[in-house]
Amino acid sequence: MITSKIKKIIENNPIALATCAKNKPHVIAVANVKVIGKDTVVITDNLMKTCKNNILKNHNIALAVWDKKWDGYRLKGEAEYFDKGKWLDFVKKMKENKGYLAKGAILIKINEVVKLG
Repeated sequence: MITSKIKKIIENNPIALATCAKNKPHVIAVANVKVIGKDTVVITDNLMKTCKNNILKNHNIALAVWDKKWDGYRLKGEAEYFDKGKWLDFVKKMKENKGYLAKGAILIKINEVVKLG
């Protein structure tokens, strides 16, 4: 479950997003992440190619996030990619995406949260 403390860390720090397809892991740094429920996160796709393709082939993902004091969490879940509809509309309306392409939205259902360290 994503607590208010974890939500604050997620929404105020860059996040490492890890995907995998055909046994080849891929990790990138992302921003413009919103917690939209106790177990749900949405990430904007502004310039993702490999992550998008990996998610379409394998829905399992992992996130790592930490603040400047090294307080952080690893989150695992299942992702779904949207290039149209309400979730794309949602990320396009985020003030953080003003001036960015916002090509898609990645909706993640979190099923595990582990404190780092």
